[in-house]
Amino acid sequence: MIVRRHFLIGFAAIFAIFGTVPARAAAQPNAGAFIQNLGDMAIHTLTSSTLTDKQRETAFRRLFLANFDVPGISRFVLGRFWRQATPAQRAEYQKLFAEYIVKTYSINLTHYSQESIRVSGMQPETGDTIVMSTIQQPNGHPVKVNWRVRGTPGHYRITDVVVDGVSMAITQRQEFASVIEGGGGNVGTLIAQLRQKVRQLSQ
Repeated sequence: MIVRRHFLIGFAAIFAIFGTVPARAAAQPNAGAFIQNLGDMAIHTLTSSTLTDKQRETAFRRLFLANFDVPGISRFVLGRFWRQATPAQRAEYQKLFAEYIVKTYSINLTHYSQESIRVSGMQPETGDTIVMSTIQQPNGHPVKVNWRVRGTPGHYRITDVVVDGVSMAITQRQEFASVIEGGGGNVGTLIAQLRQKVRQLSQ
């Protein structure tokens, strides 16, 4: 199985900050404002029961691609196997990675309509900014979520989400490595599995 519990929790946190469109990105003075601005947007657009599955998927795809460094994340997640992949494999893998995330998690948006986010601080780390926040769940304990943000005002992108101390990128990297190693170290094994998952989710 590719996705584990913490990856799902991480995307639940992501759903808590997604609203309509990141319209005020250019006015955000720092990474903390970037995250908080997303959190302050009305999430009812994505979680609305009036949206069709296709509309919700389209909206989530737009937000995911606009606010996350998808090429960088997908490359990091593939880890050491990136070097052994052919150019064709790399291209297909990155396309499948993005599509898999979009299709898997867009269908869960309706379950996260009442969360809220509070940014509590920021700290620099190796050229990035770690934005510390708390996700308040309506029927559960608060969840500590740190966002690794890269870029400059108007061009910020999220590169990782750490939920209660667990990195989503590292967790997914371990999952993918396990799939590849189970296939004898062949990147094609992972690509084939992702291709199948995307096909199933598209039906």
